Formats: sequence, structure tokens, C-alpha cells
Amino acid sequence: MSKSKHSRMQWYLMDLHLHTPASADYQERNVGYLDILRHAEMRGLDIIAFTDHNTVAGYRAMLEEIERLDFLAKLGRATPEEKARLNEYRRLLDKILVLPGFEFTATFGFHILGIFPPDMPLLQIEHILLTLNIPPEVLEKGTTEVGASADVLTAYRIINENGGIVIAAHANSSHGVAMRGFGMRGLGFGGQTRIAFTQDPNLHALEVTDLDKKGRHTTARFFDGSKPEYPRRMRCIQGSDAHRLTTNPKNRRQLGIGDRATEILLPEKSFEAILEVFRGTDFARTRPYWPSKAPFDFVQAAREEGETLVQSFQEGVTRRGGRLYSVVADVCAFANTNGGTVYIGLSANPKEPPIGIENPTEAIATVRAEIERRISPQIPVEIDAQQTQGKWIVRVQVPAGDDPPYAIDDNKIYVRDENETSLAVRDEIVRLVLSNQKLIQEFGKEASQVEERVAAPGKIEPPRTGVEIVGTEVRQGTQYHIMRDLRNGNIVKNVTRSSARKLWRYAITEKETRPVDPNKVIWHGDIGLWKKRVHAGVVRYDLVQRDDGEIRVYYGVTEDGIHGPWLELIGGEGGESEEDEG
Repeated sequence: MSKSKHSRMQWYLMDLHLHTPASADYQERNVGYLDILRHAEMRGLDIIAFTDHNTVAGYRAMLEEIERLDFLAKLGRATPEEKARLNEYRRLLDKILVLPGFEFTATFGFHILGIFPPDMPLLQIEHILLTLNIPPEVLEKGTTEVGASADVLTAYRIINENGGIVIAAHANSSHGVAMRGFGMRGLGFGGQTRIAFTQDPNLHALEVTDLDKKGRHTTARFFDGSKPEYPRRMRCIQGSDAHRLTTNPKNRRQLGIGDRATEILLPEKSFEAILEVFRGTDFARTRPYWPSKAPFDFVQAAREEGETLVQSFQEGVTRRGGRLYSVVADVCAFANTNGGTVYIGLSANPKEPPIGIENPTEAIATVRAEIERRISPQIPVEIDAQQTQGKWIVRVQVPAGDDPPYAIDDNKIYVRDENETSLAVRDEIVRLVLSNQKLIQEFGKEASQVEERVAAPGKIEPPRTGVEIVGTEVRQGTQYHIMRDLRNGNIVKNVTRSSARKLWRYAITEKETRPVDPNKVIWHGDIGLWKKRVHAGVVRYDLVQRDDGEIRVYYGVTEDGIHGPWLELIGGEGGESEEDEG
């Protein structure tokens, strides 16, 4: 987004999750719809949505009251109080965009927000609810008890197909599709269901409750696109879920209007502009809002996450010193991997002040020209200028390419591995080619054997991060290893210690010079902890598993990859430990 485009944009404050007295569980008596609009104005809200439980009765009640007051005024029969009330409605609705919607209760109690344009006939929205199996007799009750309604994915699809914005309500909390303990509800849901519920293309955003928190375990960080099983980055916003005008002083968790709001960057205050943002991939156009804090700086927030699979930082675009080439290499790697963002004009260290780009317009033109000239095939990147701490920086947003492999100067193919950009080895290139051709076939005898072992009945699944050495061959005194990436199951052959990247080099060095001693493993049944280390502030584990007389070793497993019985094992700690901050 250029400076000129920024100048046409404006930040608007919105709360897309408000209940009215039409919800059966509304917590305050004698509250009218004009009271809700007035309080929204007091909180500085520009955009709100009425999202009552499985009904649009609240939005209809407001329109019917306005229609009645307008009818009396036209007849000349309105009292002074009624005229004043009508004028107040008109003033507020001219100032605040009020959208109709609902909070749908899907099968097994998951909650989904559907939000629609203000000119959509309410009968059409009610027809959507009926299509989602809301019984006609409860359509006006505003209750969450609706019987056998439609499932989550069907709800996503129907709301989206009817032009609505689809948001998973309080996704990380009660009745949310990404809540903690998802698989422990006694409903038989597993990881694949959670993936489907949070990665479906008809879902536009996740409403979450922890955008004020930092760290690796927040919902937004979990769904940032860096996990192979959750490759689609999800827009995370916040909403108040207000069932009252103001926060309940006796229970601070019961929020009022605007208590948990979101800012959105729009060219105009309209439903169409909002929908464009929610269907787009510029995640900097929404940000959490806290009235007592400075505006959310998404660039600084990205620096605090550091280099990841889906984001990198470059200090400049000068040809001297290879900085411009590093930017292009990152773009190539992101296109070949999972997409990502390159921030230019600052380091990854959040404690260092940003360097900034002196002439963002010129830098954008330089980067775009270099990408178009050197990367083939063409990759449609978005490049804009952003501000952080008073400095302009350049942001390059790279989609996951649909025509891999992408190459620099026709012969240099880069991929992204954890937080590094590296030249692809032969088997990674083969993988990219095969994925482009959409060929469904086994990748060599070694890959087939590994997958058969993983899928064997009764076996504990390996961790979901780190690497495994599944085979080794010695040729002319050099060991060539077959590496398995535990994030996605990819098999890469012919890897030597000298050609390996950081984590792979560590694993190969450990295997060649410090092999596992089964007698020193901390065993928990057939799985065990061999070593724990801290690298770049991240705890990593070397884990082992007995498998038909063999011992499998999983190197560099992070907390993101720990699941099931491995959680109990890690809970006990132990094993060799070392600090490695280099």
C-alpha cells in the first residue's frame, strides 16, 4: 500500500458482536435499541452488528420502531418526544453503520457469526437461518437451544454463498471452533476436524479473546500460517459479545458494548469495503483496539515473534552487501513454501529501533522490478509502505505460489525451512515439481516404508515438529542421510553434514558423533526423552521411540510438536540438558 493509498484510507472502530434484548440471555432489563446506539456512540464505535442468537428479531425491532416513528411524523401525529426520538435515530444511524446478523448455533453447540449488508431484506436473512435448520417456532426466541441444526462447515458455506461475512465466534473460548481441549469434549473430534473448522475457505475470520497477550501460545500466533497442518493464515479480530450496555462490575468477564473492539482500515464506511478486507490477505488492515493503549503496531508485533516460516526481516534494499538479493531470495522461498511476508528497513530484533527506508516509493519500485526481472515464473506479490515507531518500512506480501518451483535467474531455487531461507536440495525440487503436477504417488521406497511405520495400528504418532534420520548410506567415506521433516512428512535424500541446514546439521552431527545411549534415556513406556536444549530462546527436545526392535530418534522437537503421550513424557522432564544460545 503506497503513501497515497494510505492517505485515502481511514481507521474505523467496529464491534461486530453485540446482542440486543432480542437475545433470550440479554442481561439488562428496560434497555432499548436507541440506548444501544447511544452507548455505541459514547464508545466511539463507527461500525456495529446486531448478532442475536439465531434470530434477526432485534434488528427488525429497531427498524420497525423507526418506521413507526417516521409514519407518525409524516402524518403530523408524532409527539415532541417521538419526533426527538426519530431525529436521534436518524443522527446516530447517519454516524454509525449498523449491520444485521446473527450468532448461529451449529451442531454440537459451536457458535458462528453471520453478518450481512444493511439493505439485505430481513426475510432473506431469516431464510438463511431456516436453511441452517433453525426451527420456525424458535426463530424469534433468540435462544441458543435450537435442536439439530446444520453443521459448522455447512454454515460457513451457506452464509458465505449468501454474501455474508463468516466469523467463528469466540473461537478460542467456550463454544469456539479453536478452543483449548477441542478433542476432549467427549464428542469424538480430533485434529482433522479442528483443521477443517479453522481452515475452511468459506470462513473469513476468527474472533478471539487473547489479542492482548503476547507469546508463542496465543491464538493469533497459532494460526499465523507457520504450522504445516494449519497452512492458511487466519485473520484474528476481537468482539465484545456484549449482552449488556456496560461491563458487569460484579463479573468483569461480562463485557459491555465496545469493551473488546477492532479497528479496520477502509476507503469508506460500507459493508462492501468491510467484506473486501475480510476476503483479502492484507492482515494489517485490522488491528485490536484498546482505548488506554497506543494504536496497535503490527510491524513491531511481527518483530516480537521473530523470524518464522512465514516472515523475515531485511535491513535494506541496497545491492551493495547483497541486501536486495536477500529480499528476492526470501520472496522466492516463501513462494515455494507457504507464502509469507518480508519486512524491509529493520532487523528482527524488537529491541533495536527500526532503520527505516528513506524513500519508500523508490524502494518499492526497486524491489518490484527486481522480483519481476529475476524470479520465474512471475509471482503476484503485494508491496506497500507501513510505519512503525515513526519510520517508514516496506512490506512485501508473498502468496504461496501455484506454479512451483520458483527460481532466481532460472537456476537458484530457494525454500523456507523454519526461520531460514536456503537453497533447495534435489529432493525438495522434485517435491515442488510433483506438487505442481498434482501427482499422487509414493516418493521412493524410503518414504513408503516410513509412512507405513507411522500409520501402523496402535503405534504412537511421532511428534509434529523436528526431523528424523530414517536412513544412512556411506559412499566413499561420506555419510549420506535420508531426512524426514516431521512437520509435513517430506523425505529428502542424500543430505550430508556439510550440505545440511541448521536443524538437519545438528541432527546429523548428533547421530554421527553422539549417538543415543538407550541406557541413559528417560523412558516412559516405548517413548523417551534423550536430550533437552535451549536454542535461540526456544526449548527443543531430542526424543526417542522404540519401534520393532529399532530406536527412532526425533531431533529438535519444539513445544508445538508435542501431543498425546509425548505431553506426559515432557511433563516429567529429565534427560541430558545443555544450553545452546548460538
